[in-house]
Amino acid sequence: MILETERLYLRELTEEDLPALCLMLQDAEVMYAYGHAFSDEEARQWLDKQLNSYLHDGFGLWAMILKESGELIGQCGITVQDCAGDEVLEIGYLLRKEYWHQGYATEAAKGCVEYAFTTLFAPAVYALVRDDNLPSQQVAKRLGMEEVGSFVRHYCGEDLPHLIFYLENEDSPVLDL
Repeated sequence: MILETERLYLRELTEEDLPALCLMLQDAEVMYAYGHAFSDEEARQWLDKQLNSYLHDGFGLWAMILKESGELIGQCGITVQDCAGDEVLEIGYLLRKEYWHQGYATEAAKGCVEYAFTTLFAPAVYALVRDDNLPSQQVAKRLGMEEVGSFVRHYCGEDLPHLIFYLENEDSPVLDL
């Protein structure tokens, strides 16, 4: 287990999680921010990317497990992302639609912000959110993030406008170099 919240725990994804991941990744409504539902091959690549992130970075998108049932209901975690040419640590979240609007994304993301600041000693975290994804923007705002800009991400042949949300770690030590 990576971290625990009131109703959830987050752990690394495993090979056995692929069918549960597909419930999200192959749902066009859930994946609209990516422009399409994933194929079997794309879902497999998504899982492989997370497993590689754990090895390379020590973190990634983690399985979001509902304590009450032990069910994988989504993903939340920290990833290294390109933000208009800069590498940043992003707090990302993705939920099965039957779990939307119940506070799970915010709850898990708050845990990930705390993890980024207290375990990774990150000076700041970001959320890169499609400009038309109002629920995800609200999650970023509930985390205390401020909208600080925008950029266009090129993905699968499409230009996808994104907003940049930012939260500074106020407890991060200032290093004199």
